[in-house]
Amino acid sequence: MAVSDDVSEHVPSGVLVRDMYLVDLDAVMAIEAHSFPTPWSRNAFQTEILENTFATYLVLDFHGRVVSYGGMWIILDEAHVTNVAVHPDYRGHHLGERMMDGMIERARALGVQRMTLEVRRGNIVAQNLYHKMGFVQLGVRRGYYTDTHEDAFIMWKDPL
Repeated sequence: MAVSDDVSEHVPSGVLVRDMYLVDLDAVMAIEAHSFPTPWSRNAFQTEILENTFATYLVLDFHGRVVSYGGMWIILDEAHVTNVAVHPDYRGHHLGERMMDGMIERARALGVQRMTLEVRRGNIVAQNLYHKMGFVQLGVRRGYYTDTHEDAFIMWKDPL
């Protein structure tokens, strides 16, 4: 996959965005546990990979180690991002941006016209990344996150 020039200038070499496989789940679960107050279960990821025909899950492989992942559902010409995370040891190196770039590239290749996601009101780092990538906030889901009752901002990138 091609990387946009501004991203490739900052991303370390040896980074590859590829499909997520069951063998990646140990690394994905470690990232998940470090990233979210209520992590998804291994079974949830397995179901997404093996059974959900709408789901596309990718990982960011850095010299053979999975350090980031992202998932989305492709429904008609829209992609809904379900989750994105970078292992804490690898944050601050534009890998979240590279993961999102890879997801956008994959979505475009699948004919997607627009992309949406929810982000926690308090997750300023993620909001800044999404704004940088061309997403705009178009709504709020009050109390969306059941673990903390935190609001979610609804963000869209349209056109993709």
